[in-house]
Amino acid sequence: MKNLIDKHVSYYKKTPMNIIRQCSKDINWDTPLMTLRGPKGVGKSTIMRQYIRQHYAISDRSVLYCSCDGAYFASHSLLDLAEQFYKFGGKHLFLDEIHKYPNWSREIKEIYDLYESDMRIVISGSSLLSLQQGDADLSRRCVNHDIQGLSFREFLFFFKGIDLPKYTLEQLLADPWTLANEVNDKCRPLQFFREYLQYGYYPYYLQLKDTVDYYSTIENTVSYIIDDELPRICRVDVANTRKIKALVNILSVSVPYDVDIKRLSIQSALQRNTILEYLNYLEKADILHLLYSDYYNAKKMQKPDKILMDNSNMLYAMASQPVNIGTVRETFAVNQLAQAHLVEYGKSKGDFLVDGKYTIEVGGADKDYTQIADIPNSYILADDMEYPYGNKLPLWLFGFLY
Repeated sequence: MKNLIDKHVSYYKKTPMNIIRQCSKDINWDTPLMTLRGPKGVGKSTIMRQYIRQHYAISDRSVLYCSCDGAYFASHSLLDLAEQFYKFGGKHLFLDEIHKYPNWSREIKEIYDLYESDMRIVISGSSLLSLQQGDADLSRRCVNHDIQGLSFREFLFFFKGIDLPKYTLEQLLADPWTLANEVNDKCRPLQFFREYLQYGYYPYYLQLKDTVDYYSTIENTVSYIIDDELPRICRVDVANTRKIKALVNILSVSVPYDVDIKRLSIQSALQRNTILEYLNYLEKADILHLLYSDYYNAKKMQKPDKILMDNSNMLYAMASQPVNIGTVRETFAVNQLAQAHLVEYGKSKGDFLVDGKYTIEVGGADKDYTQIADIPNSYILADDMEYPYGNKLPLWLFGFLY
C-alpha cells in the first residue's frame, strides 16, 4: 500500500494544471461509481489527476490514484486494495487502465456493493470497455462518460491561448453570425483550422511538438488497440490482427468509403460476417465511424452505408498516400457532430442527416445548393469561409459544439 501511495504522490506532483478541459468540469464527480471511457491518448488519466489536485491536498490519504497495470496487482486484487484503503479512511478511489486487470467488472461490482455509501469509485479504460458482462453487469450502477479528443474550440484554447465558449447545435444554426464574429475578432480561424485538421485532436501533441512523432504515436496507438485490446477485450482471434490492420489501411486510403463488403472481403482475406463484426469493434475503439441511412432499424450485422476514419488527424496519420480534402472535411464534420448528435448517411439528400432533422452537405466555398434544394432545415458546411452566407455556414463553426 505504501508503494501505491508513493506513486500517487509522484503523479500528483507531475500533473500539469495550466489547462483544464471543459469535459472535466461537466462531470459530476460525486457519483458513487463512474467510468471515464475513451481511446488511448485523449487525456483520461490527466483528467482524473487534475481533479485530485484541484480538490485534495497532497497529504490527504482519503484519496488514492493508481494504475491497474502496475506491479502491485500481480500479487494483490482490487478487493484487497479497496479493503485496505477503506480501513485507513479512504473515501475516493481512482482506478486507471481498469481494462488491463482480469475480471475487473466482477470485483468492481463487489467493491461497489460493499462500500457504496462510504466510497466513491472512478474507473477509466478503453473505448471498448463494456459495462455489461454477464453476472457482473454494471450498467445500472455505473455512470459512464465518454472522453473524446480535442474539439477545434479546445484546440484554440490549448494551443493558441484563445478562449471561446461552446455552442449547442441549435444555437449555432439559429445565430451563426454571433460566433463567427466573436472568433474572427480574436483570430484568423481558417489558418488555425487547417492546422487542427492535421494535428491537435489528441492532447499529447503538446508534448511532442513534431508532426512526424505525432503521426507515429497515432499509428502505434492503432496498432496497440488491434494487437492488444481487441484480442483481450473483444476476444478477437490473434491470428486475424494482421488482417484487421490491412483492413484499416485499405479504408484509410478509400474513405469516405461507400461500402462494398465483397470487395473488402477479397482485399482483407476475411469472411463477410467477420468483417462486419470487426468493423463494429473498430468503431467502438474510435478508429472508424460507421454511417447508416436508417440507424435505428439497422441490424447488428448489417453493412454500413459509408465508412469514415474517426478523426482527421488519424486520417492523415494512417493514409499511405495524400488525403483528399473532401474526405478530410467530411471526417471532421461527422467527428464533431457525433459527440452529442445522431449522424446518419444522407443517401441522395445531402451528405448527412443529423438528429433526423437537419440535412447537411459538406464541401468547399463554391459548393452550391443543387443537392439540397427545397429540403427544409438544410445547410451547407463550407470550407474556406470566415463568415456565414445564408444557410451556407463555415465548416469550422462546428468545432465549437464541445
